[in-house]
Amino acid sequence: MPELPEVEALREFLDGNLVGKEIARALPVAISVLKTYDPPLGVLDGARVTGVARRGKFLDIAVEPTAADTAEGPAGTLHLVVHLARAGWLQWRDVLPSGPPRPGKGPLALRVALTGGDGFDLTEAGTTKRLAVHLVRDPADVPGVARLGPDPLADDFDRDAFAALLAGERRRIKGALRDQGLIAGIGNAYSDEILHAARMSPFKPVQNLTDEETTTLYEAMRTTLREAVERSHGLAAGRLKAEKKSGLRVHGRTGEPCPVCGDTIREVSFSDSSLQYCPTCQTGGTPLADRRLSRLLK
Repeated sequence: MPELPEVEALREFLDGNLVGKEIARALPVAISVLKTYDPPLGVLDGARVTGVARRGKFLDIAVEPTAADTAEGPAGTLHLVVHLARAGWLQWRDVLPSGPPRPGKGPLALRVALTGGDGFDLTEAGTTKRLAVHLVRDPADVPGVARLGPDPLADDFDRDAFAALLAGERRRIKGALRDQGLIAGIGNAYSDEILHAARMSPFKPVQNLTDEETTTLYEAMRTTLREAVERSHGLAAGRLKAEKKSGLRVHGRTGEPCPVCGDTIREVSFSDSSLQYCPTCQTGGTPLADRRLSRLLK
């Protein structure tokens, strides 16, 4: 799943390749991809892209339409808000295929064609279709955006702000870090990486964190995400997935040696995901059992 560093890199890429250009047409291919109907997608025909922002894991493409045929009158600035979900991606094309895309069982979900002949495709692998596109007047009209917590790389998100968010939490650290309503942008992969950098068990309860551990976790979060953003800086959209995988130390590396201590990286599987960790670095050398049997490490 694309997380904060990859979405930030996509934002940067689109800022340099999309802003200032005119949209010829936005063409939904998968029925499930478009989550809104007013304004209609047709108002993007002839619209000019004015900016690209990141909101957690969401991409926010701001446009100025020329059309005014919406249910509420003149469109004004609109926002094409994209959530790539687990298996979605953005593929930039310097030259788009001629002719409209054909609906079918392929990965293509939506195509945005520019008047210069270039543009991008939104694709989604697999059979579970969760990629979501919203065309709204205000990004806060998207429920997922409205509930986002603070951005962990924001200048004003300091250690005390982080500690205040964790106050009263009773969950395990892994779950808290992944909660978009608590902190925006961190998913399964980077929560594993942050906890490995902080040398903490993913099952440790938040309420058991000492002040020193809270500081360590905060610093690990900021450093891990900043380094991932820096590694992705300047990369083309098509190279970001490979860069993410190459930079991960524990996530997705079950059975490999830990790059810090050499112990074997282990895994805990869930119904729809898994986490990876190093026993020596994170759990005092004790492997975690199945989630239904594991005791919380204190």
